[in-house]
Amino acid sequence: MKIASLLQGLFVSAILALASAAHAEDGYDLWLRYHPVEKEWLGRYRTDATTLVTAGSSPTARAARDELARGLRGLLGRAVKLDDTIRGNGAVLFGTPANSRTIAGLNLPLAKLGAEGYVIRSVTARGRKLTVIAANGDVGVLYGAFHFLRLMQTRQSIDHLDVASVPRIQYRILDHWDNLDRTVERGYAGFSIWDWQKLPDYLDPRYTDYARAQASIGVNGVVLNNVGAQTAMLTPLYLKKAAALADVFRPYGIKVYFSVRWSTPMELDGLKSADPLDPAVIAWWKAKADEIYGAIPDFGGFLVKANSEGQPGPQDYKRTHADGANMLADALAPHHGIVMWRAFVYSQNNPVDRVKQAYDEFVPLDGKFDDNVIVQVKNGPLDFQPREPFSPLFGATPKTNLALEVQITKEYLGFATHLAYLGTMWQEVLESDTYARGPGSTVAKVVDGSLFANKLTAMAGVGNVGTDRNWTGSQFNQANWYAFGRLAWNPNLSARAIAEEWVRMTFTNDKAFVAPVVDMMMGSRETVVDYMTPLGLAHLMGTGHHYGPAPWVDNAGRPDWNPVYYHRADAQGIGVDRTPTGSNAVAQYAPPLAAQFTDLDKTPDKYLLWFHHVAWDYKMKSGRTLWDKLVLHYTHGVEDVAKMRTTWAKLRPYVDPQRYEETAAYLAIQEKEAKWWRDACIAYFQTFSNRPLPPGMAPPEHPLAYYKGLSFPYEPGTAR
Repeated sequence: MKIASLLQGLFVSAILALASAAHAEDGYDLWLRYHPVEKEWLGRYRTDATTLVTAGSSPTARAARDELARGLRGLLGRAVKLDDTIRGNGAVLFGTPANSRTIAGLNLPLAKLGAEGYVIRSVTARGRKLTVIAANGDVGVLYGAFHFLRLMQTRQSIDHLDVASVPRIQYRILDHWDNLDRTVERGYAGFSIWDWQKLPDYLDPRYTDYARAQASIGVNGVVLNNVGAQTAMLTPLYLKKAAALADVFRPYGIKVYFSVRWSTPMELDGLKSADPLDPAVIAWWKAKADEIYGAIPDFGGFLVKANSEGQPGPQDYKRTHADGANMLADALAPHHGIVMWRAFVYSQNNPVDRVKQAYDEFVPLDGKFDDNVIVQVKNGPLDFQPREPFSPLFGATPKTNLALEVQITKEYLGFATHLAYLGTMWQEVLESDTYARGPGSTVAKVVDGSLFANKLTAMAGVGNVGTDRNWTGSQFNQANWYAFGRLAWNPNLSARAIAEEWVRMTFTNDKAFVAPVVDMMMGSRETVVDYMTPLGLAHLMGTGHHYGPAPWVDNAGRPDWNPVYYHRADAQGIGVDRTPTGSNAVAQYAPPLAAQFTDLDKTPDKYLLWFHHVAWDYKMKSGRTLWDKLVLHYTHGVEDVAKMRTTWAKLRPYVDPQRYEETAAYLAIQEKEAKWWRDACIAYFQTFSNRPLPPGMAPPEHPLAYYKGLSFPYEPGTAR
């Protein structure tokens, strides 16, 4: 945003509102707003960082230059001078030792930072005081530029800098579940931003802004299309379109990837088989890989969903996942591409316990995947639920490259309108101890490769980006996109620190706003768990669209399509027995965890009904019965949303009107739907418990028949 228009907006806002100094915004700028810093901050720190000395001319170096110029111009409120020579104190010098003799002469600690790491230092060179942003490669310089601007945006000191940062994870990829007709599976922010009909001839400026946002959080890969892939993606027509996007993304260090459909050789070119050991199939994929790289020289590789939810795959030919993944990996290997093979094997067979499937299918294949294959594992063993224990595959396949897959779009957490900050969910997963090599063997150490010395490391997030002006369907959903990138760069970052960064960059640095909003965010995911799936319950959502509660559904065609499969409520109790007396899913975890989860009294409350079928009158650690505790969780969830609304209402003076009103309206929707969840679930589960509500708890607003009668055939994001 130009400074003139900003000042005009501030003036008009002041005249019309006579209140807030904030100007009207719609969220398009995300966390890259670059609004002017306060005079007090300028007085404490160096204020003359408005000369940029560039030491490179590549497209990526120019992207770094342009971002620094944009950011500093906005933050400091004055023109930025571009120069190729150090002429005075306070300049920002950025580049690599290869293109700057000054940087080369500083002997900066770049040797261990690879192509993407960077340093930011306050130095004296040629008698001048400088801020240096340096890296081994231009993309590292770009990442360093964003870090430097982030320091200013969050009002940290830019004097005496000594920063070194390197990504802990190699492949940091946003997965789009976008279809070629621009619908988005599980998307709640409008249509796909890829306007395939206009590509490759028209490049929407939004693509560049998208790339800027991705680079600012260190994302270096984008899967362009849905895992339920359409074969047209691999035709010459769409390769040209994808190549145009790759050209836009390349300066920002972002590679493009395709989801591919296993049966593509049959559907596109009439092959009689898709058997991965068939020479004709092998030759077809090798030729297709050559064709793709001819169009996109730095193409990243393939994401594959196979033999899951009816998708074709190598098991159709009595081959293994490793057979299929390795065949594709061989085709990509000459071009240095990778295969990301999803472990979400929700098969057509009725399993003893669906949550055991991925482990049962992939553990026997450990060590059988090629070096350029990454098995992509969801954070939990089921399906992106509000809470699950971590997937037991983490720690169980030491010879296999594993990626952590999380869902940024809130398919099971209230879509666009419910405020649920997922940084806390992902931190919970990453900090979970697998005990694979004794205590301290966290999921984070598996994912970053340090536990088993894996050759490739990756973290993938299912995106929530669409054509809405605010990109993600709501202002606070942006925080989940931001948190994904920051944790993919460093899985040991704290969710609270990330939330505070985002709030400061996206809204204001005023402590009166930052502190309550960060607290609200940090408790928001637990609030959703309380009013949807407390105490280890899961998958109680409406069938298909996953909107709203429907724990009573029992007619969806096969057991594990039905919510009743995931709670097993009866007159005796509720929950799924996954101990040795039940499905024995606990045996998939390391012995210390298996022993803990098997013991009813030692299982954490948050996983109680995930691992145990528990009597309604079971005495919880709090001294209350399970039934009473369940009702209290549902009730507290609603109460906590009401508290979030109260908190937000007090913050009106600190927020521009448009974003304030949108968030206030969404919180009102969230409270209404939280009450719906509470009342519907209590009404249903009470038919089994046959117990009164705890004293002081309001009964459901409607009888159970009312909730069962609700229908939502056209909810957004539904897979059709």
